[in-house]
Amino acid sequence: MAHVTLITQLTQFTGGVRTLEVEASTIQRLLRLLGERFPELEPHLEAGVAVAIDGQIYQDALFQEIGADSDVHILPMIAGG
Repeated sequence: MAHVTLITQLTQFTGGVRTLEVEASTIQRLLRLLGERFPELEPHLEAGVAVAIDGQIYQDALFQEIGADSDVHILPMIAGG
């Protein structure tokens, strides 16, 4: 299972849960599972997030694959100038 870490700002929608283990093969599936487990978090995930998978940051990562032992961080979208 992938090890998932949420940014602190999102923990207000998860009852304080910041890290968890999730079995998902893509970011799209991971976000769906997180939204099902934490319904208050779902709108924030749908609004758009960036993710880091094993240290690599992705802005548009819905179909990005996740390894069984991957370390995934859910991050705010990164704005450019």
